[in-house]
Amino acid sequence: MSEDFFLADRFEAERSGLRAVAYRMLGSLAEADDAVQETWLKLSRADVSDVKNLGAWLTTVVGRTCLDMLRSRTSRREDPLPEQDGSIRLPDPVVTALARVDPEQEILIADSVGIALMIVLETLSPAERLAFVLHDMFDVPFDDIAPVLGRTTASTRQLASRARRRVQGAAPAADTDIARKRGVVDAFLTASRGGDFEALLAVLDPDVVARSDGGTLVPSILRRGAADVASQAIAFARFAADARLVLVNGTPGVVSFAEGRPLSVMSFTIWDGRITGLDILSDPDRLTTLGLTT
Repeated sequence: MSEDFFLADRFEAERSGLRAVAYRMLGSLAEADDAVQETWLKLSRADVSDVKNLGAWLTTVVGRTCLDMLRSRTSRREDPLPEQDGSIRLPDPVVTALARVDPEQEILIADSVGIALMIVLETLSPAERLAFVLHDMFDVPFDDIAPVLGRTTASTRQLASRARRRVQGAAPAADTDIARKRGVVDAFLTASRGGDFEALLAVLDPDVVARSDGGTLVPSILRRGAADVASQAIAFARFAADARLVLVNGTPGVVSFAEGRPLSVMSFTIWDGRITGLDILSDPDRLTTLGLTT
């Protein structure tokens, strides 16, 4: 086997893991794919004959690529942080059928990296996000992360520690029992379809927060409180002829369709058997890229 074929084979073995790193760094599936492709181009041009651990080398390369992409976003003042300047931009959801998750998607949604946590990651600086994602989520040593950031190991450790405190302080508490969460989401879906306001109030936390990202043409919506969220859920259910349970980033969620066209992807944060957060992607352009079908 030639060296080129050997490297291509090794890269394909690492691709899913690299995409998982990039997705957590960027919150965008398309950009994650771009970062992985750029990593392959860098590998194909590099002399890695002295690299002892190619997987670790590739992880730091994709991390550096994502860091550059995040910094470019910031410099262009694009993709505002959630709820900044009145706008809400949700990360891309990873949507799978309840009974079937392919290996690449399984890696993407491993360790319960739900939409709510992805939103919190968006609030970190690029350097904080890199240090936290690579170390806390992928066990990359600080000695390997520091050169990517151009910092000392001690400084990189402090970055990750600061990011960890911010994540722990902002990430909402959530139930971990998938079956129990599925029951709560199913109850929400049934009550919405049936227009049962009282049943919705029973499944919603009194202080529930619902965020909706409709894209550039539809104003973002932020709603608070069970009564307001329940009213909107009933109103929306009238437009969605077909709503079905799915997995959204590995946890029960809902995809709604009308005339075969996806209307929304809903991700739920559930604590103590009640819905405390509802994140809704209804941007038609982004929904199209997800390849959702009835």
